[in-house]
Amino acid sequence: MARRYDPDRRQRIIDAAAAVVRERGIAGLSHRTVAAAADVPLGSTTYHFATLDDLLIAALRQINAEWLAEVERWAEGVDPAAPPADELARWLEEQFAGDRARLELEYELYFAALRHEGLRPLAAECLDEMARMLTRLVPDAAAARAVVALIDGLTLQVLLADRPYDREGTRAVLARIMAADGNEDGGDVDGGLRVNAR
Repeated sequence: MARRYDPDRRQRIIDAAAAVVRERGIAGLSHRTVAAAADVPLGSTTYHFATLDDLLIAALRQINAEWLAEVERWAEGVDPAAPPADELARWLEEQFAGDRARLELEYELYFAALRHEGLRPLAAECLDEMARMLTRLVPDAAAARAVVALIDGLTLQVLLADRPYDREGTRAVLARIMAADGNEDGGDVDGGLRVNAR
């Protein structure tokens, strides 16, 4: 019997791996679950991805690309007349009010890099790319990296400590970080985020 020509099979497997991780988390990822989700023979997944780590890396790369595309769309649509800190604080509020499961997944994959060495370059690439996009709104690369670090910290507080998002406090801190001379009136940096940290 002739082998069916299926040039998109590898990509379908990657899409299925990302879907399985979204639905079941990393613990639910296996060659078998992905083969079932992609509607391909089990041997196809092991042919394209010899190990589970290979499959996990492919899923993370796909999910990172989707997330970064969303950040890129937002960055391109920022109102140039609005204060960048206001725009970013508003966007973060929308993210936290949106699909919590998606945020949890992104950070589950992010922290999986602590145990899966092969994931670390992808996690670093995602952080670097976010910082690159934010250089449109901040004075330099160092400030962009600081903003990314602040976003990570805020997200972990919201997800792990169930703390409400303080938009105004976040805006004040972002204004300090994103100001070219560091002296923009953003209020007390520590106090702005300490309100909900008790």
